[in-house]
This record gives sequence, structure tokens and C-alpha cells, in this order.
Amino acid sequence: MYQKTTLDNGLRIVTATMPQTQAVSAIILTNTGARYETAAQCGISHFVEHMLFKGTARRPTALDISREIESLGGYLNAATDKETTQYWTRVARPYFDQAWDVLADIFLHSHLDAVEIDRERQVIIEEIISLFDSPASWVHQIIEEVRFGDHPLGWDIAGTVESVSAIGRADMLAYTATRYVPNNLVVAVAGNLDHAEVVAAVAAHFGDLAPRPVTACEPAADNQTAPRLRVQNKETEQANFCLCVPGLNYDHPDRYTQRVLNAILGDGMGSRLFQEVREVRGLAYAVGSYLTSYRDAGAMTAYASVDLGRVVETVETIRGEWDRIAREPVAPEELKRAKEYTKGRFLLSMEDSRSVAAWIGIQEVRNQEILTPEQAVTEMDAVTREDVQRLASELFQPERLNLAIIGPYENPALFQHLINASAPH
Repeated sequence: MYQKTTLDNGLRIVTATMPQTQAVSAIILTNTGARYETAAQCGISHFVEHMLFKGTARRPTALDISREIESLGGYLNAATDKETTQYWTRVARPYFDQAWDVLADIFLHSHLDAVEIDRERQVIIEEIISLFDSPASWVHQIIEEVRFGDHPLGWDIAGTVESVSAIGRADMLAYTATRYVPNNLVVAVAGNLDHAEVVAAVAAHFGDLAPRPVTACEPAADNQTAPRLRVQNKETEQANFCLCVPGLNYDHPDRYTQRVLNAILGDGMGSRLFQEVREVRGLAYAVGSYLTSYRDAGAMTAYASVDLGRVVETVETIRGEWDRIAREPVAPEELKRAKEYTKGRFLLSMEDSRSVAAWIGIQEVRNQEILTPEQAVTEMDAVTREDVQRLASELFQPERLNLAIIGPYENPALFQHLINASAPH
């Protein structure tokens, strides 16, 4: 499915040929993100990502950059998460060389102009502040703080108003000089093109860069022995909450079992949480669950937005479903539906060149074996009822519960019993 070349300076190039498509996607993945920051740097990965689109010597303004890509009918964007920062472009096959030139140029030669930094600083501060006006989004940040505490995995990717206000050009130059180095990068390309062509294009821009030592991130402590609760008092029309337990890291042997478990519980309208919380009990319009996986930690999180007086019933219902799947084997037909759902969504995503580039690129930047889609499907097919029940019983431990609630509640003690008591049977 893919080919790989490592340049002399350590930069890795992985490609996947997709002869059936006219699209080509290229992603530069940096093995760095929010968890590699210090408290003083909090938000710098995200800030740098914004700044790389503000102009280079050859393309002096953000408008010059966007117009060039849009003149090709293409896309150019980026994203920062806890462990990687990704810069990507997607264009039709005939325009790959030009789009790659733009992508490499902004990555390597951004001005990081001080005036633009101050202007963008205000944009990011507004982004940070706006989160507090959206409880349905804010609660997902709060649950990470509850789960990981004062650790980079628990910090907001965007940073704080105080940290972003203090970050300057010199900080950005120092950060990129130590993190945006070839031995810390992966270039992933998917589409109807030749591997040797991609290697030549990448080497032309990155081949002369010198490698540098790269520091490791702070390990995540997995020492939770008691449930945790945080209630954020805020005047709202609805209550928003997240309930989570520690999950698996991205290399764990049970990672595909966890995906199937999540599909059974809260991914999609056929899931148990959607059916029981919304369809049967009418407790919430928005309800579901999702997985978060890092190199040495993870989480399984359920969420819902409910009437202010129905938080207790909804949390108890979710805990009841968690308890039931840990005690009772999943019915064969339900397991089959969850596996087919998981496989189908995954295989559909593999029709898009950007998704394929991300699939091979993320595995490579994590130093994982790159599985083909067929191998991943085989792993999902191998999940058994016993696997699901065993993993559920391991994950859903009362002493490892974490609950975050946003709503007009002044007394957190009102909800303490939800994480202290045994789940209803």
C-alpha cells in the first residue's frame, strides 16, 4: 500500500499510490504539539501553526498564499493537536508540484513578522475566550483537565490568555529551531503519483536541513485511585457534562477492541447510549462517546447536553450501560453490527487522498508499523464478545471515573454521589 524513504538527515517520506483518483494530498507532520510545551510556552504550537500562513519572502502576505492555492482549485490548511502539528494541501494531480512548493515554502520560510504576531495574538485570545461562551465545547476541555490534571495533556491546545499574551517572535524561532527539524518530521503523500517523484520534490526543499537533537515529552502519569469531579458554575439553559475513564494508548494490543466497544456504546445512532438516553428515555438530544489516544495514555469519554434537572438520571443511565456491558456478554448480532459499522466508516474514509495520507503519516510519525486498511479490518474482525466484555470490565472501574459538568450549580456536592456510588444494575 505504501512506500517509505528516509533522507540522510532523518526526514521520513511515506507515500500511498491511489491510481483511481485525480486528487493528491500532501501532509507535513511534525512530531510535536501541545504536550511538548512548558507552562510558559502553553499555546505556542498552535500559535506557530497560525503564523506560518502569514507570509514568506516569495509570497509576502497571507492573501498571496491563499490566492495561489485557490487559483489551483486546491486546499491548504493545518491543525494542532496534543502530539502532532500537521500542515496539508490537497489539489488535483496536475498541480501537485506548485502546491507542494507553497506548502514547503510556508513551513520553511515564514517571516514570523512581529507585527503579524501581535495581530494574530488577538485573534487567538478571542478564540480562547470564545470557548467559555460555548459550554457544549468547553466541557470537553474541562474533562481533559480533570482526567490529566496539571499536565500538558490537560492543558488547552490554544493556551491561556496569559501564556499567549507573553509569547513573542524570539520564542517562536527558538521553538521551531528545536522542534521543526528534519529528524522530527514525516511527509506523507497520497494520490496518483510516483514515490520517486515525491522523494525528489521533498528532498529539493528539505534535503539540506541539518538534524538536531529533539527532547522527549513529559510522561503521562496513570495513577488515578479515586474518582474526580469538577462542576463549573455557569448560567446556562442546559447542562453539559462529560463522563470519562482512562483509556488505552495508541499502541495498545486492545486498541481495536476499544474501537468496537466504543461503537457499541456511543458512536452512532444505533449505539446503546443514543438509544437508551435519547430514544427510550428522552433525556438528551446530543449524546455519544469518543476515544482519545496518546503515546502513553488515553480516555473513553461519554457526553450529553440535558435539561438542568436531568443530569443525575442521565449520568446514572450512562453508568448503567457501562456496567451492563462489563457484566453481560454482547449479543452476537450487536457485536457484528458494531464491527461492520466501524469497518465501514473506516473504509469509506480511505476513499479520500487526505485521509489516506493522514493514515500512513500518523502511524509513521508515531513510529508504529504502518498497517494497510486490510490489516486494520482484519484486526477489527478478530474482536470477540469475550474481548469486549473483558476490556469493559478493565476500563469501567468506579475509582477511575472522571466527571465534568457545566451548568448553574453552586454546590458540587449535589453530584458527588454520581461518581462515588456503584452504578445501578
